[in-house]
Amino acid sequence: MKPDMFREPVNILVGLGFPAEVRNVMDAYRHLTEWPSSFRDTAHSVALKACQAALRGDIEAETARGLFVAFAAKHDLLAPEIPAIAASRARTDRDPHVQ
Repeated sequence: MKPDMFREPVNILVGLGFPAEVRNVMDAYRHLTEWPSSFRDTAHSVALKACQAALRGDIEAETARGLFVAFAAKHDLLAPEIPAIAASRARTDRDPHVQ
């Protein structure tokens, strides 16, 4: 596994609420740099600095992941678990009474 890869991707909501997988430090860094300047706060700054440090190899990718997750949670960007959505959809698809 590459040193900047996350053990588990972080699922966030982007744009008009579409889910996106953030799989590594560079993905997280890109999302943070695209975050509007007017919405940047301490959580953003900490997560961005952690990603920069991880890209330099100064800290572990999982440390940066944790801070990115904290940023995403604070801003309600975390997407629901995709398997949970798929399982919920599969149950209703099998019910002949649900249209």
